[in-house]
This record gives sequence, C-alpha cells and structure tokens, in this order.
Amino acid sequence: MESPHGAAVSAEDFGLKGPRGWVFQGVGLTAPPGSLIAVEGPSGSGRTCLLLALTGRMRPTRGHADVDGLRLPGRAGAVRAISALGPVPGVSELDPAFTVAEHLRERALLRRRVDGSLHALLHPRAARATARAAVDAALDAAGLDPATLPKAERTSVRDLERLEALRLSLALALMARPRLLAVDDVGLKLSAAEHAEAWALLRSLADGGTTVLAVGDEAPEDALVVRTGNRRKAAGSPDTTTTGKETADASTGTGRA
Repeated sequence: MESPHGAAVSAEDFGLKGPRGWVFQGVGLTAPPGSLIAVEGPSGSGRTCLLLALTGRMRPTRGHADVDGLRLPGRAGAVRAISALGPVPGVSELDPAFTVAEHLRERALLRRRVDGSLHALLHPRAARATARAAVDAALDAAGLDPATLPKAERTSVRDLERLEALRLSLALALMARPRLLAVDDVGLKLSAAEHAEAWALLRSLADGGTTVLAVGDEAPEDALVVRTGNRRKAAGSPDTTTTGKETADASTGTGRA
C-alpha cells in the first residue's frame, strides 16, 4: 500500500461543552504529519469526544483545530473525508455476526462506490483486482494474516481474539488510505504484552506516513501526548501546555459530562 501523506494536526483552546458542563476544554497541541498522538486521561474525561472532534465527527463549542490545513469546526466534512475511524465503541464497531471476509468485502464495495470512476465501470475485472490488492495491502499494514485465523477469512468476528479484532478494524479503516487514523481505547481487554504490541502497530502506521490519533495509556516514549482531565482549570487562568518525553501535554478541565 502506498503510504498516504499524513495530516498535520493542531488545536488552540479547543473545547466541547455538553448539557452538564465541559466535556473537555483548553486543549492545545501541534503535531506534524506522521505523528503518533496519544490521548491519555481517566475514563469520563472526554478522551473519546476529543478524538471525534478532531476527526470532524463532533462539533466543538470553543476554540479551533486544523487538520491538514482544514479549519474545524467549519471544514468538518472535509476533515471526515481525509480521516478514518478504527474501533470506537458505539460509533464504528465490528459486527460480531459478520465474518472477516464479509467485513472486508463490504468495505471494499463501499470504497468502490466512493471512488467510482468510468474506468471501473468499463473494466470491472481490473477494478476487482485493484480492490483485492487494496484489501491485501491494508491487511498487511495492520499485521493481520487471515490464513492464521481458525477458519481463515470465514472466521466470525465473535471468534477473533481482541488483538486480531483490533487489527481487522485498522485494516478496514486503512482501506480508505486516510491521512488521519483515529483509534479509541487501545488497551481495552488486552494483556500487557498485547497492549505493547498494539502501540507498536500504531507506531509503525505513523512511521509509514499516516498520522495516528489514539486514546489509551502507556503510549510509546516518542508519542505526542495530550492529557484530558488531569486537573481543573481555575476560572480566568490561562491555558497551560507543558512538554515532556517529547510530548505536548495539553491541560484540560472537565465538567461532570
């Protein structure tokens, strides 16, 4: 798979307020293309909402962000077009009743509709070969070899190990060749060794050119880290950003949301 050019991501005084208060606020970061950005913080501190806001899927109520030169919130549609979601509970989950092959086939058909061209209509066999090559390249980038699964591509999602399911979700997202890839709860239900393996996979994707935005703790030392909910911001105090282990540590305040 030809590596996409990753998206630069920046934010200034970025915040989202819900009915019960601030979900996150005061976020500031600057990440060059091909960065691995880790969103760390306690559960309920707005990590997933920040991920969705930076990919154009939730509308912020304060400040702004830029993704590949596209200003949020105004260019949310354009940001969605160059970004893709890996696993995000309640938003982009695998269907446990589907097989690996069914998920890949469905996503390939969707991409053909999105990327449809006269050439594809006139040369369907070539288009199918191109789609298969894209599937194989995405699986390779995600480190998933269907031949190693219990029933190969006919294996149901419910029978996948957690790390295998993560790899499948990433492969599906990578088929769109996104400039920004977002992943929620990297360490969910993973052993310590699998957790480290998952971060290593995301690091490799970033090294390959895709900017990766991931929610989770214990990120690699060279990740750029944004922390949510680590301390409340006093009224009238300036937003604070510190650095450490080559990170941008964005201080945020949260309400009860």
